[in-house]
Amino acid sequence: MMRIVVALIILGTFFTSCRSTKKIQTALVKKDTIQANVLSDLERARLDSIAFIKEQYTQLQSRRIQYTTFNAKLDVDYEDGTGQQLNLNAQLRMYKDSLIWASITAILGIEGLRAYITRDSVKLLDKQNKIYIARSVAYLTEVTALPLDLGSLQDLLIGNPVFLDSTLQAYSKGNGTISLQGVNSFFRLLFTIAEQEKVLLSTKFDDLDLTRNRTSFLGYAEYDNRTGINFSQRRNIAVSEKKKLNVELRFKQYAFNETLSFPFSIPKNYRRG
Repeated sequence: MMRIVVALIILGTFFTSCRSTKKIQTALVKKDTIQANVLSDLERARLDSIAFIKEQYTQLQSRRIQYTTFNAKLDVDYEDGTGQQLNLNAQLRMYKDSLIWASITAILGIEGLRAYITRDSVKLLDKQNKIYIARSVAYLTEVTALPLDLGSLQDLLIGNPVFLDSTLQAYSKGNGTISLQGVNSFFRLLFTIAEQEKVLLSTKFDDLDLTRNRTSFLGYAEYDNRTGINFSQRRNIAVSEKKKLNVELRFKQYAFNETLSFPFSIPKNYRRG
């Protein structure tokens, strides 16, 4: 009799253990399934974000203005960190990837400055003071506080995104806008585009070097499509570091792919600056 009782207790304990173990295993399976589903949802969301960012990047790149030559007449409002303000007129001519030519006039239409910029040099004629200035292309960075070369300066002037590359990592949506965020070798980048038209509205650069504390803002407005190309006729450029620089460009006339000349000769009575 005692053996039967002991046997029943052992069997009861065994079956109870089996039932408990089964329940625990079921709970573990359910927990693992939930965790797997959560991870799957997170991974799906991550992949969707990557795909969306890539699509917006591709859209921006596909809308880059393609040209051989470009020429324009524009008004320029300029203010530097010393408070100096200038209202100027300019003629601009560009040959893609080769050169930029500009003529700056002030009051009464008298030419004050002529510029000739190539891949490796910046040449200036200060016509008021009869000075010829020749510098390396690094001079562009010196005067603008931006890491510009010929190509990026042409992009800025034509209205293409500057410093845009595939390092974009995040996005957000606003009222009819999409903002794309990324980091390159120099800046934290923020590109804001119109959600429907996919045209660039603004770009903000924050310097990675905190000791410089440099912030730059580029604004694009008043888009025109009369030539079949979305062209921003009004630009704002603001750079804030130790000094501030604010420039507004208002394009009055512009044309693509016309035959252009780029006259630049140094008068004999000019001194080297």
